[in-house]
Amino acid sequence: MPDSTDFQAMQYAFAAHIRDPQNVAAPEGIEERRMAVYRKLFFNNLYNLLGTMFPVLRKIHSDDKWRSMIRQFMQKHRAETPYFLQLPEEFLSFLKNEFERGPEDHAFLLELAHYEYAELALSISSEENSPDGIDPAGNLLSEIPVKSVLAWAYAYQYPVHRISPDFLPTETAEQPLYLALYRDGNEKVRFLELNAVTAGLLDAIENNPSQHSGGRILQQLAERIHYPDVDALIGHGADALKEMRQLGILIGTRSAG
Repeated sequence: MPDSTDFQAMQYAFAAHIRDPQNVAAPEGIEERRMAVYRKLFFNNLYNLLGTMFPVLRKIHSDDKWRSMIRQFMQKHRAETPYFLQLPEEFLSFLKNEFERGPEDHAFLLELAHYEYAELALSISSEENSPDGIDPAGNLLSEIPVKSVLAWAYAYQYPVHRISPDFLPTETAEQPLYLALYRDGNEKVRFLELNAVTAGLLDAIENNPSQHSGGRILQQLAERIHYPDVDALIGHGADALKEMRQLGILIGTRSAG
């Protein structure tokens, strides 16, 4: 029976070579033909999987550049989980912490990767909205608006939802771009572009420990941003609330009393 310590050492040597075959020699005792099959299999799996998980990121890079990024990922990143569905999070962590961005790399790279990761994570999320105490048709101003757990809002410096091989922005926007990602009734992930006020409104709905009504949230928002016409903001806010409910970003209301 082989010594367990020797077997573990062989495993480490095998994995180290697979990750970085140009700089780490293959372990002894394995036929080169078979080793080449393993090298190709591991690399191509990551190459294809991550290309599917980050489709826009893949499309805006040449094949050589994408291969280089995958190789860097294999060389430098130590994954915290073996689960397939968490691979995108590992790749995002690599881009944030270990990827060596060169002068030719897009400045929006990390934001685009985060946006694509969020889309994928939302599409497979197992979270569910509880219907308990929720009135889907409740009054959004007099009662407490409730945000869907399948609606996530983010702020970006680049228009990540528009990036493509034909649109590669080089400058940040003058103002942050606010996007609400949500999963609709057909299980499709979609987005709604928000302005600063509606983004603030959605954040206040999600973080509402005092359980204020929609109308009160809008009043407080108007006061906080020194909006000159409170009634007008409440009117615009009511329309925004209705739109978000129609889309499924809000699932209804709870009683304020």
